[in-house]
Amino acid sequence: MSFVSMLAPVADDMQRVDELIGRRLESDVALVRQVAQYIVAAGGKRLRPALLLLACGALGYRGAPRFALAAVVEFIHTATLLHDDVVDESQMRRGMRTANAAFGNAAAVLVGDFLYSRAFQMMVEVDDMRVMRVLADATNTIAAGEVMQLMGSHDPEVDEARYLEVIRRKTAKLFEAAARLGAVLARSPGPVETGLARYGAHVGTAFQLIDDVLDYSGDEAAIGKSLGDDLAEGKPTLPLIHVLRSGSPSDRAVVRQAIVAGGRDDFGAVLRAIRACGSLDYARAAAQREVHAAVEALEPLAQSEFKRSLLELASFSVVRQS
Repeated sequence: MSFVSMLAPVADDMQRVDELIGRRLESDVALVRQVAQYIVAAGGKRLRPALLLLACGALGYRGAPRFALAAVVEFIHTATLLHDDVVDESQMRRGMRTANAAFGNAAAVLVGDFLYSRAFQMMVEVDDMRVMRVLADATNTIAAGEVMQLMGSHDPEVDEARYLEVIRRKTAKLFEAAARLGAVLARSPGPVETGLARYGAHVGTAFQLIDDVLDYSGDEAAIGKSLGDDLAEGKPTLPLIHVLRSGSPSDRAVVRQAIVAGGRDDFGAVLRAIRACGSLDYARAAAQREVHAAVEALEPLAQSEFKRSLLELASFSVVRQS
């Protein structure tokens, strides 16, 4: 099933969210408008807003605040990408130059700040303390996760538990918040809210695990960035961690050196080590376990086209190629 057909139950809602995003990116500061329009043109799956809208649909909630909060979630996500690209010195994302490459680091950081502040303006307008607490906690957790990842750069001693903790904070937390907000808006009972939050966290973890696999196995045109970007930045992702734990002495030495040094000079040797150890299959299996946990977390939800899309989205997270 295609990503578009998977989100068919919320297609009209997603269109309204896109229109709202366009309106709320308006600013009387020309550079803000320019960078913001550039980011919107770069596209993206709008996955986190879709999760929120699907959760609302599965719970029968049709209130207008769902549109504002879907846009808020996308603004927070986009702000983190802007800042990440500056930290990582990234040049390409989604097949386009990153905002920092196109406009400079200062503009990217400051427009990221604008998106964060606009997101908080919009969440306050919803006037729901639970909503504000969920999003404020998520944003703080994401920031801590970004710092944890920075601390682990070029460190071959990062183990699987620490790696997964970074994912849960930096990536999965916003998935978790988006799914939870559907239950918060619908005033659902605790077990339903907890189940949706767990679903979001597991799907977000699976997505990041597959992102890390695709950095060593994807098609550059499909994933919209260069292979080996993680290695160039000295990021000890799960395929590398698995080699360091299970590989031959020579494979471990190659990977350790590549993490410490960064860059792409050792990409070929690292890729051979990853393949020799079956490390991509190991990471895919870890992602599949996350999907199984996500599916189990949705058991309290009644059957509906929205729940079916949530289940399909979980499965899609591990078979996608971009």
